[in-house]
Amino acid sequence: MFADEPRRVQNRSMNETVILTQPEVRQLLPMRDCMDLMATTLRSLARGDGTNPLRWAMWLPSKRGLIGMMPGKSGEPEALGLKVVAVFSGNHGTHLDSHQGVVILFDPENGVPLAIVDASEVTAIRTAAVSGVVTELLARDDASVVALLGTGVQARSHLEAMHEARTLTEVRVYSRSEANRTRFVERASVRYDFPVRATASAEEAIRGSHIVCTVTSSKEPVLHGEWLESGMHINAAGSSVKFARELDTAAVVRSRLFVDRRESTVNEAGDYLFPLAEGAIDESHILAEVGEVLLGTHPGRDSDEDITLFKSLGLAVEDLAAAHYLMARAREEGVGARAALGGLVE
Repeated sequence: MFADEPRRVQNRSMNETVILTQPEVRQLLPMRDCMDLMATTLRSLARGDGTNPLRWAMWLPSKRGLIGMMPGKSGEPEALGLKVVAVFSGNHGTHLDSHQGVVILFDPENGVPLAIVDASEVTAIRTAAVSGVVTELLARDDASVVALLGTGVQARSHLEAMHEARTLTEVRVYSRSEANRTRFVERASVRYDFPVRATASAEEAIRGSHIVCTVTSSKEPVLHGEWLESGMHINAAGSSVKFARELDTAAVVRSRLFVDRRESTVNEAGDYLFPLAEGAIDESHILAEVGEVLLGTHPGRDSDEDITLFKSLGLAVEDLAAAHYLMARAREEGVGARAALGGLVE
């Protein structure tokens, strides 16, 4: 029996499962490429291609963390699989990302595992890439000043995406931790040729800015409607649960709301559900999905005076499209490990 083992392994398909680590994902998935990929994926979803069910989560006691599962099938590119992720907000401020997990791809023809990809970096890049796509769609052409609320992984990737989406002249950064603000500014100032400065308050960061990215772990609003000015664009990407929000009700009421997926928003987005429950908005406040704007079935920004808001929750099809792209590049460039996974019939 044991003598047969090497022969059976050698008879497997040459398309062995690709395994990619966080640094390899970062190497193979440039922000611009991911932005273009996310635009294609969201267009496809808006056309009705693919399947993106609501995510499922198992909370740990006292909601200190969760295990989440996001299955789906993207239409373009065709990719089948799921993301399994552990979210621990207590990791903020440590050496660990708050999102830990893997994206698993399966062959849509026979179910064989095709790839296992680090989910932390996929989530970091694709979330910001979608915000970058939306910023290109909805922000004013002359938008050049960015306010970042938050200094974690998503702040880093969102700054890169905003740099791709618009020509920036200034970036203002705020988080509750002065040490984190200082560290973020020091690192960003080395990488970019525009001024990056810390502010003493969220209000100081936001007033006079053109693009606002909220990428915090806060359960209470960090952005208030009274601070908003005509022409702003907001990417709200920090909260993805119904019991937390980054924007207060006034901010949502003042904004023209766009979402990645209606079904996800009405079930999962505290930024939308709180003002809805208060009676401050109704269901019509969701103007369109991003894919509809990309397809041209909704105009997006109507005027330079609009305050536009993108509520980002993150979709399985985004993770799967990114993993599919990474798998192809890894095979082309010989990057990553390989494992012979998948059940065989003797």
